[in-house]
Amino acid sequence: MSDVHTGGCQCGAVRFRVSGTLGKASICHCRMCQKAFGGFYAPLVSVARETDLVWTRAEPKRFQSSNVVARGFCPECGTPLTYEAPDGIALAIGAFDEPNAIAPVIQYGVEGKLPYTDHMADISARTTEDDFEALAFLASIVSNQHPDHDTDTWTPVQPGETDNG
Repeated sequence: MSDVHTGGCQCGAVRFRVSGTLGKASICHCRMCQKAFGGFYAPLVSVARETDLVWTRAEPKRFQSSNVVARGFCPECGTPLTYEAPDGIALAIGAFDEPNAIAPVIQYGVEGKLPYTDHMADISARTTEDDFEALAFLASIVSNQHPDHDTDTWTPVQPGETDNG
């Protein structure tokens, strides 16, 4: 994967650009990644050369999750953004503006894999619009999420506000 890849957190306070080749995309099932992402696993893609990564709006805050790994996240909204180890940095695939272009090719930490993740495709599924009981609630939602592209400005949304410039 090459070219330019952009992304950022949910609220838009932190944005990044990778110019160049992305490395191997993976998911990690270890318990530390599950906790860091608040999910079943962590989808990550390595940056081939750290010099290809530029933080274009602010930088993540970091939590030293072990003696050798730091985890970057947005200090405003908490979106998980990085896995930083001595051998390099990886970015959360879901934080990219076009995550569909970054498919994982390997799984790590499978000893921590939650047993039901292998059967996710077997679970009943429906689109958001098919949840008829929730349609009124869904229609009332006003998103404060930053769009999947760079913007010239970012203003934090304060409690009670609904617009994020």
